[in-house]
Amino acid sequence: MKNVEKLLVHPQFLTYMALNSEAERDRIFCKHDFSHLFDVARVAYCMALERNLAIPKETMYLTALLHDIAKWKQYKTGADHAVESSTLAREILQDLTIEADEICEAIRTHRKAHLVKTPLGQILYDSDKAVRPCIVCPHIDTCKNFRNGEKPTFTY
Repeated sequence: MKNVEKLLVHPQFLTYMALNSEAERDRIFCKHDFSHLFDVARVAYCMALERNLAIPKETMYLTALLHDIAKWKQYKTGADHAVESSTLAREILQDLTIEADEICEAIRTHRKAHLVKTPLGQILYDSDKAVRPCIVCPHIDTCKNFRNGEKPTFTY
């Protein structure tokens, strides 16, 4: 997966990951770090195999690794990190001469199920939700995803 290797050393990608890390330094909830991104990538790959989808492994990894790179912008400005991540991802992918449309569409819609229109987008949406260890989180009662008393369910 040569393009994944290139992404992992790309200066802009590393800068955005450092900005995420700084923005989430004191965060008690799930973080948007390398661990989360690789978890999403691995689960996405498994889900695609289970669903017999012909999505290249490298495409899934690139999508998963880029899907939260603008989380820092959301903390800073309130902007939708999915939309912002899609924009930043497009710049990086173009710099790496990788076709960006399908990947950026999946990233742009990864937070809202009703927006998802492609198999890659559905896999990203599902895997992003599936990797969260909500059921064992000591902070679940104050998490924005479960403030109404709803308990997490597993989608895998």
